Amino acid sequence: MNTALTIAGSDSSGGAGIQADIKTMTANGVYAMSAITALTAQNTTGVTDIMEVTPEFLAEELDRIFTDIYPDAVKTGMVSSSALIETIADKLTAYHAKNIVVDPVMVATSGAKLISDDAIGTLKTKLLPLATVITPNIPEAEVLSGMEIKTEADMEKAAEIICKTFGCAVLLKGGHQLNDANDLLWQKDKEPVWFHGKRIDNPNTHGTGCTLSSAIASNLAKGRSLETSVQYAKNYISGALAAMLDLGKGSGPMNHAFAIEGEYTNE
Repeated sequence: MNTALTIAGSDSSGGAGIQADIKTMTANGVYAMSAITALTAQNTTGVTDIMEVTPEFLAEELDRIFTDIYPDAVKTGMVSSSALIETIADKLTAYHAKNIVVDPVMVATSGAKLISDDAIGTLKTKLLPLATVITPNIPEAEVLSGMEIKTEADMEKAAEIICKTFGCAVLLKGGHQLNDANDLLWQKDKEPVWFHGKRIDNPNTHGTGCTLSSAIASNLAKGRSLETSVQYAKNYISGALAAMLDLGKGSGPMNHAFAIEGEYTNE
């Protein structure tokens, strides 16, 4: 069985973070492992508290994983401190990790900055150059490219800048009222590819970024090309949203198990 590792924070409400990643990887047919960077107290209405692990503990988690069940792909999510980012980069380098998907969680959909300028600097210099592909949203791509993104042409220019700057492929996610659910894949020395998603009228979108990056990692772990992995991941997200799960008082989670059927899932 192919294996995938998520390095991210825990979401106590189960819709995003480590929990969304493990559900996604399982639903996409790979064995999921996790190295937790932080515990969060949150639900569908927001985050009330965060407790980070120490760099030493994160290093120990990663050592135990890589020296026993080596992951075929790795996904990283929100890591808010420079020390933790450095630890991740050091371990991924030391163990020659492959198929690395970095979700550069820096800016919330609301526009609020989620990590410090210092940590953004470390992310840029240490982690992004190791990535196979990074999956920024529009505000994050503006930070990484240093330009405003208002049109699809802007998306192409920003993706090119990011790809050249950090030496990795870029899946620049649309949305944010720019072009619905259309995403752009920019790879070095290849033609850009647009993935046209269908806008699903579902306000419950908690964890979509985590889920997309984990689905891409899962498909890379199975040996699929990056372009094919992105297409499978887009299809999976569309199915999880279209299932119209409605839980919680805020922006609720998707149904990660929408395609899982069997005697153990029957009510």
